[in-house]
Amino acid sequence: MTARVEYDQLFIGGRWTDPAGSGVIDVVSPVTEKVVGRVPHAGTEDVERAVAAARAAFDHGPWPRLPLAERIAVVTRIKDLLAARHQELAELVSLQNGSPMLFSVRGQALSAVGVFGAALAAAADFAPEEERTGTGGPVLVRREPVGVVAAVTPWNVPQLTIAAKLAPALLTGCCVVLKPAPETPLDANWLAGLCAEAGLPEGVLSVLPGGRETGAHLVAHPGIDKVAFTGSGAAGKAIMAAAAANLTRVSLELGGKSAAVLLDDADLATAIPAIVAGTCAANSGQACVALTRVLVHSSRYEAVAGALGAAFAGLRVGDPADPATVVGPLISRAQQRRNLDYVASAREAGATVLTGGGVPAGLDTGWYMAPTLLGEVTNDMPVAREEIFGPVVCLIRYETEDEAVEIANDSDYGLSGAVFSADPERAARLARRVRTGTISVNGFRLDLAAPFGGFKHSGIGREFGPEGLAGYVEYQTVNLPRPTAS
Repeated sequence: MTARVEYDQLFIGGRWTDPAGSGVIDVVSPVTEKVVGRVPHAGTEDVERAVAAARAAFDHGPWPRLPLAERIAVVTRIKDLLAARHQELAELVSLQNGSPMLFSVRGQALSAVGVFGAALAAAADFAPEEERTGTGGPVLVRREPVGVVAAVTPWNVPQLTIAAKLAPALLTGCCVVLKPAPETPLDANWLAGLCAEAGLPEGVLSVLPGGRETGAHLVAHPGIDKVAFTGSGAAGKAIMAAAAANLTRVSLELGGKSAAVLLDDADLATAIPAIVAGTCAANSGQACVALTRVLVHSSRYEAVAGALGAAFAGLRVGDPADPATVVGPLISRAQQRRNLDYVASAREAGATVLTGGGVPAGLDTGWYMAPTLLGEVTNDMPVAREEIFGPVVCLIRYETEDEAVEIANDSDYGLSGAVFSADPERAARLARRVRTGTISVNGFRLDLAAPFGGFKHSGIGREFGPEGLAGYVEYQTVNLPRPTAS
């Protein structure tokens, strides 16, 4: 695992520079509970400098005015450097947030590479302008970069969420001020150096590690044209309110409480591994897309409870550096306590603990939680309605397909989901009835070339694919003169 990592400067406007203040952020390992890194804490004066640099680069610099092919070349170099050094990145992310290396390589580092690659593929067909036949004559429809983007990212999959914002922003010609979560600032600084190495011009990118005050000042800044945020619903609402004062554009990728619907003919040999991959094995359950509600037809309830409980109980919990580890620690003691409290409240409400439910034996140091399956859960319990962000999964009975759809849709969220059946067409028909941004048939997948985002409280806007690029442009219509009659 990577040794202690320290930075004493901030990356502002493409240069490493001394911070305005003396505050620091200590990065604490969820495994050892010891400090493993340190970065300067960006304050409001640093925000002002970063926004000014981005504003100058966007308003007067070359980046927005380069031909698309030249921006593609720079972003391709960033992607290639990420790919070449993905193991280093995986170790750095694991050091900060405790992701098992099994997940960190694929779900943290290589997924970020994949996001850049998919964005580059979409950009190749994302023409800066096109001529159309209008109702009154020819029109030219132009795509202009939206401007200076404030990208605010979470700690759970930091590089994936950074890439989801940085890649389309850069490709469309925007400049970016990135504020990573205070729990995971090291990989953001690491990426800043990589972008400079790839030839990103000065002013185009700044990285400001900081807490809520830093983020609040950034998203409310009148020099910001768009806020791209991934995180909690509460924070998303605060950002939307702050952005309203300046009519700043926002895209919000928020929480989820996604349902996996097992129809009465579902093949458990297919469904169980997919649910494990979409819950406890997905960054130790710390994933917004996690399939945390498993809806089971009553006729299959006992079979699913036994098979899924055995699968959860067999998962290796422990040191993320061990390649056999599937479930690592949670990000903090507060998050561990949150998971334990939800399990206790579920018991009081009448749910049963089928497996797990507490801290694994022998893992008193570090913020671990055993993979937990709760049975006899009803959809009105808090454990079934609120995002827990940990390896805690609810088993919920249903009697008919209509009831399964009703339960799946009876949620404030609508981000992800899955349907399992021996008949894929039957599963796809039910999937179309679920109000959620992404849903998989007989599997669990996040496709980086397809639009990703949420219904309801799960957010506004989409990332990935051409739809993700479209979130970083403004459309300009130029009404051209009618052709002169011969």
